[in-house]
Amino acid sequence: MSLGTILALAFIIIGIIMLIAEAASPGSFILVPATVLIVLGGIGLVSPEWLLSWWAPVAAVIVLIPTTLITIKLYQKLAPPAPPETTVATSLIGATGVVVREVTPDNLRGKVRIQNDIWSATASKTIPVGARVIVKNSEGVHVFVEEFSGEGVSSDETKKKVA
Repeated sequence: MSLGTILALAFIIIGIIMLIAEAASPGSFILVPATVLIVLGGIGLVSPEWLLSWWAPVAAVIVLIPTTLITIKLYQKLAPPAPPETTVATSLIGATGVVVREVTPDNLRGKVRIQNDIWSATASKTIPVGARVIVKNSEGVHVFVEEFSGEGVSSDETKKKVA
């Protein structure tokens, strides 16, 4: 066997191993170099002397670019971008909730339930347990709320309503 043939077979074997690794751990982006190695190995099997020429890197780039674009599109279809799964206090501004522990001014002992989570809360006036509130501001892990009257709520705030 010539050196070119050995290299071609090595490219194919490494490419196949990388494809198996990608299948075992999707999203690690091994698919692109694996495809390039398999293509180069296939070309090298047909023409071993070509594999050791300056055309091999050119062919690698020609295969690399469309393979990268196709792989990115494939991964976007498999796992479309999703909103973060954690809630941060700033994303709650405008959301409504229910007081579960009395909210009083100037302390964080008050608790409100917003979107199935309990948040420490404060307000400018005392708000009793069971009252509906709307988040007006946030700082760190607590929220500043006001009693919710239900009037003048924008459609965005209505979508965030929890009750």
